[in-house]
Amino acid sequence: MSEGEELTVGQLAQRSGTSVSALHFYERQRLISSRRTPGNQRRYHRDTLRRVALIRIAQRVGIPLVEIRAALERLPEGRVPNRRDWKRMSQGWQDELSERIRLLVHLRDSFANCVGCGCLSMSHCSLANPDDHLGGSGSGPRVLLPGGTGTETGTGTGTGIRTGTRTGAETGIGIEPGEG
Repeated sequence: MSEGEELTVGQLAQRSGTSVSALHFYERQRLISSRRTPGNQRRYHRDTLRRVALIRIAQRVGIPLVEIRAALERLPEGRVPNRRDWKRMSQGWQDELSERIRLLVHLRDSFANCVGCGCLSMSHCSLANPDDHLGGSGSGPRVLLPGGTGTETGTGTGTGIRTGTRTGAETGIGIEPGEG
């Protein structure tokens, strides 16, 4: 390969919008590769731009680097990912992404409310999770965990967070809904 077909680490960083340190990290993680010149400088094939773009897109949607590396390792030696490769990789990640989207939508829609962790640290939690009902299901954010319990009674949203009106006498505190 001629030097005209290769990029220095600085050129690759500039063209890809990625820091030099990130490129070095990707190389240590075996996501990209370079050759060394007689002066021990890194040189990357131009096709590495596509590989870096794929890595950054996958990272942006939350795919762990270990999974990205595994997908890239399934490519024939030295081949640059093409559209067909990307489609195959992304289809393999669809279930994980769908679950992540479901959780993010739930979190977005319930962000101002208790997430069902049972911590009772917010004055509001006593209204959304009276008597730490969800805390009896285990530790952590019960509503957000896979198989999380969201079976409260009343005018519920199906999220484990009550939306019905409760009085101070029912919750054991002197706060009406909307005041906390």
